[in-house]
Amino acid sequence: MSAAVLAVDLGGTAMKGAVVTENGETVAELTRPTPPADVVAALIALFHDLRALTSDLGITVVGAGVATPGMVDEERGIVLYASNLDWRDVPLLDALREALDVPVALGHDVRAAGLAERLIGAARGTEDFVLVPIGTGVAAALVTAGETITGATGAAGEFGHIPVIMDGELCTCGQRGCLEVYVSGAGLARRYAAAGGTESSSREIVGRLGADPIADRVWEEAVDVLAQGLNILTLLLDPTVIVLGGGFSRSGDALFTPLRARMSAGLAWRPSPQVVRSELGGDAGRIGAAILAFRAAGRGHVVEEWSAAAVA
Repeated sequence: MSAAVLAVDLGGTAMKGAVVTENGETVAELTRPTPPADVVAALIALFHDLRALTSDLGITVVGAGVATPGMVDEERGIVLYASNLDWRDVPLLDALREALDVPVALGHDVRAAGLAERLIGAARGTEDFVLVPIGTGVAAALVTAGETITGATGAAGEFGHIPVIMDGELCTCGQRGCLEVYVSGAGLARRYAAAGGTESSSREIVGRLGADPIADRVWEEAVDVLAQGLNILTLLLDPTVIVLGGGFSRSGDALFTPLRARMSAGLAWRPSPQVVRSELGGDAGRIGAAILAFRAAGRGHVVEEWSAAAVA
């Protein structure tokens, strides 16, 4: 029988699960809505349902992995705080180990995605890079000298909550001028509507560029703020490459052309790093969870042979 792991990317709205074989192939998938309560029980049920799918596939499950949002103490396996799950100090790893009779790994969702991008995605082979997924909110996976920076409390990478505009607009976190107030799907849509536009998604707003002055203005402000934030990361960490993911990254030249120009203009004495789009997109967190699961099972060597094409 071939070996596989169970991998789940846990989000505030959905839990995306998969059965992933040793060669990186996804042979089964299940996605469930994240419930408003009893999330741990729902997550365990999803793992059991994924495992049930393997009985007809001739597969032995050797491990499980979950990528979760929030402040995560990966060594102790505790989610210290996750606002979109209403969690504080949840011993998630212990709960999963008790429910599943295989080795289990727990990882932060963005750091797990960064692991996947470094192994087989847009940052492969790179020792120093930053992954910045920009969706409803903004975070970052920070990798320097091949090591992921987690911080003293597991909260490293809260890139969206760097205050970049003095006395700027109020953020949901309580600070003012945070980057994600201006640069996020939710932030862009809110600012567009507040400036007199209709209720629209960030994709719809980007589609109006060049024909809608309000869209042009809020988008230009978003790109300016993002360039400033990425230049801060560049000066602090000196990455070889910055990988952008999430919905914003699908804006193509409307984002990358002005962003690269404004980053270069803002870095007077040094060149900008490469800024590229994620190759794994929304699958990066799940793939990262699978990588962590194989490592927890003592089979980390198998993932070294994976490719982006194999896991797609």
